[in-house]
Amino acid sequence: MRIHCRVAAIALCLGLFLLLYFLGGNGADEPPLREVEKKDERLPPSGVASQARAEPRAEALANRKEPRVSGRGASASAKLRQKSEPGRSKVTRAEDVMHLAVVACGNRLEETLTMVKSALLFSIKKIKFHIFAEEDLTEQFEKALSQWPRPLTSKFQYSLYPITFSVGNAEEWKRLFKPCAAQRLFLPVILKDVDSLLYVDTDVLFLRPMDDIWKFLKAFNSTQLAAMAPEHEIPKIGWYSRFARHPFYGVTGVNSGVMLMNLTRIRSTLFKNSMIAGGLSWEDLLHPLYQKYKNHITWGDQDLLNIIFHYNPECLYIFPCQWNYRPDHCMYGSNCKGAEEEGVSILHGNRGVYHDDKQPAFKVVYDAIRDYPFGENLFQSLFYPLQTKFLDTVNTLCGRIPQVFLKQIEKTMKAVFEQKVIRHARAPHRQRR
Repeated sequence: MRIHCRVAAIALCLGLFLLLYFLGGNGADEPPLREVEKKDERLPPSGVASQARAEPRAEALANRKEPRVSGRGASASAKLRQKSEPGRSKVTRAEDVMHLAVVACGNRLEETLTMVKSALLFSIKKIKFHIFAEEDLTEQFEKALSQWPRPLTSKFQYSLYPITFSVGNAEEWKRLFKPCAAQRLFLPVILKDVDSLLYVDTDVLFLRPMDDIWKFLKAFNSTQLAAMAPEHEIPKIGWYSRFARHPFYGVTGVNSGVMLMNLTRIRSTLFKNSMIAGGLSWEDLLHPLYQKYKNHITWGDQDLLNIIFHYNPECLYIFPCQWNYRPDHCMYGSNCKGAEEEGVSILHGNRGVYHDDKQPAFKVVYDAIRDYPFGENLFQSLFYPLQTKFLDTVNTLCGRIPQVFLKQIEKTMKAVFEQKVIRHARAPHRQRR
């Protein structure tokens, strides 16, 4: 009898132990949903503080009807993402998407597409492109982007917008400096659902991931709301320091061809100016500022930005010259130390140098990226041809320092190669073990 009791007691204890084991094991396998939700709700560092607050709006932006959104670039890519990444959350967090804006008018279609291509070749996070274009270019953009291979289109979305100006005479704004260039001044007003944004001119090329310049948002202090590079590194040969007839930022002014913006902060700030003591909002400031200085400005919207930040220097973050490298940095002798040490991060081919023979070093880089066939080996089909053609430029003003142009893009390609090839090669090896 005692033996039977002992057996029954042991069986009962064993049953309880197994029950607790299975309950504990299943509980450990469940994902910590509440912890993840709390993590998503935390505010990021100050430069992107408003991104977390904008997450519900970002989700609404993804679902709402854009002015003109490509089906393949937007909804189709979302379907692809859900099929290829079943473990990923269906809602893309705001900080997982980078926003890039560009304005294209006239004959800038090819140049803009080459810029977009360079951004996608190396970037890690997904990109939402905001393309402002004349009506004649809209269908051409849709046709060209729809022909890009599907693996690439899964990395981005895009929206097409008409050229619009919310204040003042639209035709007058449109003719300011270059056709449609003033559109960038109105981005905070038009893109109300976008928290942070990188604006670039059409003649810009990314030689490293866009993710890297996006990180400057986290470097903003509590008052900074935009970032640009200096117009020149040497005051005595800079344009603003010698010829400007209006106020400008700092000693040499700033170049607006690459401009990183926290739009939320811009929309909520009152800007000091020389007209009204109490300050004006961004939208209310633009037209009276233009009216006051229109007979004194040469570079249009860039001059207006220089005037704004002359009176509000605490609002501007300055990033190094290699993030907006132009012919001025090499045609008068090499004067961008950051590019000499690290290589060019973003190439800005202003002065039309992609399309003439004045600075062939710039043209060689542009042609190499434009002609690169999607999906081909980056070293064989992009870097090695670029390196070979660059030999023909070494006797030119900018080509005599090839490491400036080639160092960063080679480093970037090695990183892409390691990410795509070595990582995938190791996975089967681990499975066999």
